[in-house]
Amino acid sequence: MYKLLSHNDLDGVGCGILAKLAFGNDVHVRYNSISSLEREVSKFLEKDDKDTFLIITDLSVNEENEKKLNEHYEAVGKVQLIDHHKTALHFNNYHWGHVVVENEDGKLTSATSLLYDYLVEAGHLEKKESIAEFVELVRQYDTWEWEKNDNQQAHQLNALFFLVSIEEFEEKMLERLQSSDHFDFDEFEKRILAMEDNKIERYIRRKKRELVQLEVDKKFAGIVYAESYHSELGNELGKEYSHLDYIVILNMGSKKISFRTIHDDVDVSEGASEYGGGGHAKASGCSMTVEAYNLFVAETFYLEPLREDAKYNKFNVKGSSFGTMYQSQLDELFFVHPTEADKWVIERNGMHIDEQFEHFEDAERFLKRHHQAWLVRDDLFVKDLMEKVKELREDK
Repeated sequence: MYKLLSHNDLDGVGCGILAKLAFGNDVHVRYNSISSLEREVSKFLEKDDKDTFLIITDLSVNEENEKKLNEHYEAVGKVQLIDHHKTALHFNNYHWGHVVVENEDGKLTSATSLLYDYLVEAGHLEKKESIAEFVELVRQYDTWEWEKNDNQQAHQLNALFFLVSIEEFEEKMLERLQSSDHFDFDEFEKRILAMEDNKIERYIRRKKRELVQLEVDKKFAGIVYAESYHSELGNELGKEYSHLDYIVILNMGSKKISFRTIHDDVDVSEGASEYGGGGHAKASGCSMTVEAYNLFVAETFYLEPLREDAKYNKFNVKGSSFGTMYQSQLDELFFVHPTEADKWVIERNGMHIDEQFEHFEDAERFLKRHHQAWLVRDDLFVKDLMEKVKELREDK
């Protein structure tokens, strides 16, 4: 008999589907949040079940359960932990731990891809094209390779996961992987996924107007309240406000926090670990502790949201050799323009600030981080130019 304890996201449920394909009725699967895993492991160890092989995927346990699991392994030998998060690498010190962040080919792993390899190598599951395709879709979505590869099928698989219950998703995937040679969506799923794409787009558009900015330990975070579409939202907000180091998504209903970043030099798992959470370098999460609440909720509640840059401008465009105009929440006007020495400088209400920048992007990043400024529309830009021309004529 087998017992699988896994995460309750797409990657975690992907592990449950593989386990059921491999073991059928001989496996009991339970999906967990980060906090509920500890209770499930403790309950299993208290029963002292020597006949059940325990497999933990896509999650790791705390120090107390880590020691107890090792004792159980030394006594019984029926424990296997499989994970791909950097924060779990120390479990490789145990015979029962298998944590791989990146495989030998340089590809980022997922729990589903690691479990698939484990089950195939152990002879519990035969290789099959449809299963391999499903596993790769889960891996690409969980590691965000789907965006780089423009793999919309991976993105849609996660959307489908949230559109139905876990039980229905499991049932659909098990039937499909057992009966089909290749993985694909049926016509009904394709229709509802198209509708869901439109819904996500509208949701993200609304949330873009609710983001506030906070400096935390010399990094700049964007904070927003949201209960849905965390991955899509974090990614789009990160691109729209690329001057921010990371995005913090607060789910007040579940009292959970998600951290997302699009930057390779930022590791949000470090921030999540400060509040008892963890995850990937670009996508992590934690529970809303008192400390996290005070910082991300209480301290930011009355802050004004960031303003989006003007869209569809023809004259006031970024990086223009003529100059680019921005405005702040204090109604200050900033003008970014190049110098004859190939530097970029900023005028603040007509007065130059001290800093000079090598590139336009550096100047804009400074403006957005320290003044929360946004690109103004053409009409304000043209109006300001006309006033300057008028002043010049009057001076003559």
